[in-house]
Amino acid sequence: MASIAILEAEMPRDALTGLVGSETVRERLSEWQPAHGADGVAPVHAMLLGLGRFDTVNLAYGEAAGDSALVEVAARLNRLAAEELQGEWVLSRIGGGSFLLAANEACSRERWQWLAETLADTIAKPITNLLDDNKLRLWPRVALMRPLEGEGPQTILDRLAETLGGMSRERGARVLWADGELAMGGRSAAQLEADLLGALDRDEIEIFYQPQFSTSDDSLVGAEALARWDHPTLGRVGAGTLFAIAERADHTAQLSRHIAVRALSSVADWPEHLRLSLNVTPSDLSAKNFAAEFMAVLAESGFDPAALTLEITEQSLLSDVEGTTRALESLCETGIRVALDDFGAGFCNFRYLKLLPLDYLKLDKAMVDGILDDERDLAVFRAITAMARALDLKVIAEGIETAEQRDLVAREGAQTYQGFLKAEPMSAADFSKLAN
Repeated sequence: MASIAILEAEMPRDALTGLVGSETVRERLSEWQPAHGADGVAPVHAMLLGLGRFDTVNLAYGEAAGDSALVEVAARLNRLAAEELQGEWVLSRIGGGSFLLAANEACSRERWQWLAETLADTIAKPITNLLDDNKLRLWPRVALMRPLEGEGPQTILDRLAETLGGMSRERGARVLWADGELAMGGRSAAQLEADLLGALDRDEIEIFYQPQFSTSDDSLVGAEALARWDHPTLGRVGAGTLFAIAERADHTAQLSRHIAVRALSSVADWPEHLRLSLNVTPSDLSAKNFAAEFMAVLAESGFDPAALTLEITEQSLLSDVEGTTRALESLCETGIRVALDDFGAGFCNFRYLKLLPLDYLKLDKAMVDGILDDERDLAVFRAITAMARALDLKVIAEGIETAEQRDLVAREGAQTYQGFLKAEPMSAADFSKLAN
């Protein structure tokens, strides 16, 4: 399911990060009923992530940079939660540098801890593009719990806050359960890396397809390929975490090739007018032979390059914009098109719009979230679509959940949309049925 942070735009929201307010969190925690089954799986979970000594960030870099860092943290949390959680969830900033994530999803204790560790890893990555080209590294700590029957929202928030506050006395502690138990040993990084290599060998990494539709008539125009891994212990692992594990194991190229081969082999029976979108990682683009190797995979599949779109994110471009531009230009000569993905999710470097051979701007769902209710959100959306028209770029809108959102983005100039309004990600077989 999509997050409440995206769906409930009419509820009080944090003005800085765009996440729902704390009252929405309390309402949801009141509605969800904590319970523990005999199998150790509980439906309600919560975690509180705190950024240690965040006040020093404002002192060192200035409040504007500190605010930008909080927006980036919120975007990272939102993306990872949307990718990894399957049930209903809500994300909120609880003042300062603290964020609360709560979920109503059947989940084991081990999986919830793993998610906390993954979130901490994600937030700890350097934040770039701050004012004056500074790089900022934050050091998060996470308190987590599975509420007991009878524990209300205030008790949950108090226990998490108390646990997080006490973590400063635990030297080296980064993840701590609110019951006082230090983070138990779960799947180590080495174990996860070995698990991933085994899953690749056994062809267990699945490809799902997120359908894309025309805003003009709701006709199907293509799909984005998404990687999923159903880990036997941890459950679903999304693409972002998949590649983080692969990067640690130095097997990013192997995972990327696996996904490309699987995705391209599954589209043989698609109608000719449909497009396939594939995500390209920073590791892919940094490899000097990426373009040549990718074209070899594409040639072997027999898929028409003119029907393929490669999606890149700004994170992919940080190390070598010029080299990336050269690689993409050589691919574009074959008819491949390029989309700048997650536009508006974090920092936007408009220099990329001048240098890269782009065909599409793919707007992050954060750019769509408040356009029906907030005049400033709508103004930003209009400015982006106007810029896209001036640059002769088409616009793809993500996260379309209602007919009203679809109608508005169509009026404002977006040509394509994807989201739960029309379809959730689906298997290759189900997409083939939809397409044919």
